[in-house]
Amino acid sequence: MSYLRLTWAGVPIELSDAVTSDAWTGAGQMKIPKGYLMAKNDDKFLYLAIDLVEDTTNDPGTGDYFWLTFDRNRNRVINPGVDVNYGLYPNKPNKMGRQYYLGPGRWTGLINETTDSECRIAFEPSPNSNTAHRIWKIRIELSDLNVSLMPGLFRLPYTRFGIKVHSGAGGFDENSPTNFYRTFLRLHTMLFARKKVIPSALQGTYIGSVGLIPTSNSVIGADGKATTAPSYHPRVINAAFGNRLNFLGNRVNIAAAMVSGARRHKILYRKVGTSAWQPLLSSWSNYRWTGTTYALEMTTFDSHDTYPLPNPAVDYSIDDLLIQFNSRNLENGLHEFTIKLYRNDGVTQVNVPAQILRLYIDNSVPQVAINSIKHKGVKVGTCAIVNLDSPTDGVVIDYGASDPEGNLRLYRLSAEWGDGNSKLIDYKNYEASMGNVWMGNTGIIAPGGGVFTPVKTCAHAFCVRAWARTTNGYSYVGYNVYRQFVTLIK
Repeated sequence: MSYLRLTWAGVPIELSDAVTSDAWTGAGQMKIPKGYLMAKNDDKFLYLAIDLVEDTTNDPGTGDYFWLTFDRNRNRVINPGVDVNYGLYPNKPNKMGRQYYLGPGRWTGLINETTDSECRIAFEPSPNSNTAHRIWKIRIELSDLNVSLMPGLFRLPYTRFGIKVHSGAGGFDENSPTNFYRTFLRLHTMLFARKKVIPSALQGTYIGSVGLIPTSNSVIGADGKATTAPSYHPRVINAAFGNRLNFLGNRVNIAAAMVSGARRHKILYRKVGTSAWQPLLSSWSNYRWTGTTYALEMTTFDSHDTYPLPNPAVDYSIDDLLIQFNSRNLENGLHEFTIKLYRNDGVTQVNVPAQILRLYIDNSVPQVAINSIKHKGVKVGTCAIVNLDSPTDGVVIDYGASDPEGNLRLYRLSAEWGDGNSKLIDYKNYEASMGNVWMGNTGIIAPGGGVFTPVKTCAHAFCVRAWARTTNGYSYVGYNVYRQFVTLIK
């Protein structure tokens, strides 16, 4: 059993990129039979290069193939219908599918599912050999592997895997670990990179980021809302903050403060418009890598309301975590946060430059409603049966999607019927040109100047969905839905 520690892909890797290019520089690497496995990840994809330095015959499509098995629930047991094996379609070196385990050494057939996971074969040099040789470059969606980088008690940034490589001309058929497809007890461990390298110019002085969103004034404005660059992940536009929030330290400046004797810290906050600062008190769990597994470690405040500074030399599932707290403990509105550093006694302060971080906290979700469904100007009740008298006859929906805090991101009205059928009737997305505040509307008439005409006679659910422009630092959060049912007879 071996460990493969991945590094962060600063830009999405294209499968056409040579493994000697900058895109693959610094990739994590593990020795496998006949070559090496190179790996990176970002917040959406796992990027792998199976670098078979000992397969120097350029013969694609002659039966060469690979298998990649993943223990999706990481329990070291083969679970039918859960654990997966990726492989190539016969004689199609650029077409990858996956099959689900049915038991030890038994699978479903290859399934060509609609995902962004794919592979490409190459014959080229690599950092491990200047002689051209067989390489498979692979991209797999993290969601396909049941891996999430969003911190949480049951979300761990690792998976367990096995690999098989076969070459007809090379004369080898190797499994690592041996017979991994019959037992998962000795699978290798793949450790994902969890935090992108945030440019120092974007980080705040000591509270460097909220999740993956930097805290510099160029990202988070005086109104406490964040806008990241179009190429940045996650991409947010004038986003408020809510849900479980992680304040991550600026590693360089925290390390410098520790050299000066800082060992503990206190986070203070106040709602803008009030004068009194008060300590932000919370307790949380973080997983610490012991060298063989992740061990759950609890952190809480002491009698002086301080927390230990995170040790940058220790590998945690959430690195550089200063505090994790639930925003629901705060009122909606604009808040200020600051940090103070102390020596180990939690009393003697270490003087450092002041940092004031402003965040607009929004714990609410958009309000959604269907005000009325009308047929020929007459309101019909819920679960009503409406007889339509012509192919162009239909209904008009009056609905609402609004956010009192002004942090609406998107709303949609759709009709749903039958066995999973649906049709989009109306929608609107937030755009930066609307300004920092978009409340939506409580009285929207759809579909525009016409009527909704059904495809067939059926019970229909008219559904309003709305999403908030609120982030937890890793993705948008906050969603609401409302449905009303009417049967339409053509």
